[in-house]
Amino acid sequence: MALNDLIPWSRDHNQTPARRQDDDNPVMSLQRDLNRVFEDFWGRFDSPFGGDMRADGPRTDVSETDDAMLVSVDLPGLDDKDVEVNVTEDMLTIRGSREDKSEKDGFTSQSRRSFQRMIPVPAGVDSGKVEAEFKRGVLTVTLPKTEESKARVKRIDVKSG
Repeated sequence: MALNDLIPWSRDHNQTPARRQDDDNPVMSLQRDLNRVFEDFWGRFDSPFGGDMRADGPRTDVSETDDAMLVSVDLPGLDDKDVEVNVTEDMLTIRGSREDKSEKDGFTSQSRRSFQRMIPVPAGVDSGKVEAEFKRGVLTVTLPKTEESKARVKRIDVKSG
């Protein structure tokens, strides 16, 4: 096997891969299968709050209406007391943490998981009127626009041509 065969972008994609020498070895085949099982199993624990969140934080959706900017964050397993929301003129910060304690057979297991998401706030948002609501594991933050920024918006008709 040449060194170029190890580099994915240098391979000829039309060519079938060469057969590995250890394919006939049952011990190597078993080891490869076990490695795959453990990688699949432990991969589920990479995300901070379970399978519903990505490794870099909870799923976040940012949208805009005529009147406000809306931020929705999926926070399964958290309560409103576990979440902190701060806003400045140019940044919305959402933090959350959860501690899990369990005791089984005389052993205590304790873990603390946390995240922080910082979202830039565009000009024209009234940071003094921001509201946050936590309902059924979803945090919704409403950042209302100022009257000035609403007045500056001009709708443009799109014509087909």
